[in-house]
Amino acid sequence: MALTDAFARGLKAKVGVRYSRADGNGLLLDITPAGVKSWVFRYRLNGKREKVVIGHYPEVTLKEARTERDKLAGMVRNGKSPFMEKKLAREGFSGNPTVREFAERYYAEQVLKNWKEPKHIRRYLDNEILPAFGTMQLKDVTPLDVQKLVYRKRDNGQVAAAIQLRGVIKRMFDYAIETRLVTANPAALVATRYIGKARKRSRVLRPEEIRKYLRTIYVSNIRRQFKLALHIILLTLVRKSELLFAKWEHIDFEKGEWLIPAENAKGAKPHIVYLSKQVAEMFGELKMLAGDSGFVLPGRGRTTRPFAKNALNKALDGLTFEEMEPLTIHDLRRTGATLLTEKGFNQDVIEKALSHEREGIRAVYIIAEYADQRKEMLQFWADYVQDLLSESKVIVGNFQRA
Repeated sequence: MALTDAFARGLKAKVGVRYSRADGNGLLLDITPAGVKSWVFRYRLNGKREKVVIGHYPEVTLKEARTERDKLAGMVRNGKSPFMEKKLAREGFSGNPTVREFAERYYAEQVLKNWKEPKHIRRYLDNEILPAFGTMQLKDVTPLDVQKLVYRKRDNGQVAAAIQLRGVIKRMFDYAIETRLVTANPAALVATRYIGKARKRSRVLRPEEIRKYLRTIYVSNIRRQFKLALHIILLTLVRKSELLFAKWEHIDFEKGEWLIPAENAKGAKPHIVYLSKQVAEMFGELKMLAGDSGFVLPGRGRTTRPFAKNALNKALDGLTFEEMEPLTIHDLRRTGATLLTEKGFNQDVIEKALSHEREGIRAVYIIAEYADQRKEMLQFWADYVQDLLSESKVIVGNFQRA
């Protein structure tokens, strides 16, 4: 039975009881124990029950409430959530945001709260997604837009990164669907099977492959800094980004230590790498090649910045290793960790050298730095690799300092 103004005015509060009276088509007049009367619109969208408060009675009249109800019902028919639209308006978000606006919301509400290490999501947003279609309206992004961006990375030989990029876009649009801002996910229509297969993360170089790897890079025509960098990563077990962003202020030649500050470390915790004699000599040569730059690996023509993030990858991808499977820079860390384990070194010492975060009960009780053990292990590893080269006698002269 539809309400009337006289009936609505006559409704009284009930002690300790909150109740409502229906006007029809989802419109209710809600009465609290304190006597506050509010118009509420209830509806179902995508199988979920939702409600939104229209306003207080009698400030909002019965006629005005019905007009607003009809407007909100129209939104529901078009697949939009009045509740979510109102929530977004309160929080300062547009009901029709650009990709950039929604990406910042997604990053704040989902990535920072739920991802242990959100940095790589931030990099994909800043370096790939936002430059490509950050100014577009979220609802206007098509599968073709996503495919073009993802395939460009795939065609550049970065299959694993292309798959990850597609995953970031898909998760962001999944949240956009959940918040009723779009009704379809354009990334879902870009099938991963057509992007390609990422290399298995299990590649470990055999000793003879280590010899061939170093021989190949030193006789190649890539930049001297790249040769040394690809050698240093093998001997120190560091991540590529940790070396790329290293500065000379972080290198202490007297102590034989390289500090990786928190902002350069994957786990956002500072980490010390102990330099073997061989690595210290390579850093000495890089110091000479860097000139007056503060960076260990200054970019070409811009000494105030390091080389581009993919420069080492491109240098390695451009080499041909005869009778060897392809390898990635990360395979060098895995190789060192695996062979050192086979040589009998303590797993905790290896994990600390890799700057891996401990989990579970071990994280609580094992806080040792293993400084002496790590120094010994990294010097052993550098000597072991040097012995492999001495046996082959293949790069004498090419390995000498420039």
